[in-house]
Amino acid sequence: MENQLKIESEKVESTKILEIIRNYKDSSNKDLLLALQFVEKDFNYTKETLLKMSDHLDKLEYTYNLLHKEYKNRS
Repeated sequence: MENQLKIESEKVESTKILEIIRNYKDSSNKDLLLALQFVEKDFNYTKETLLKMSDHLDKLEYTYNLLHKEYKNRS
């Protein structure tokens, strides 16, 4: 139940943020600050996720190449 409330709260917040972004020229400074904080939080989360995925991809490539080399040596 608590998780559902969090999801609903985030939907409302996301909807409000999108509205502020669409009408940024007419939004109050308070609303602009709210949108800036939301976008910054999303940016940092996305950046962190991409860095983790990049590291994971590098490790996968290394493992694949290692296994492929061993497989070729056995052929």
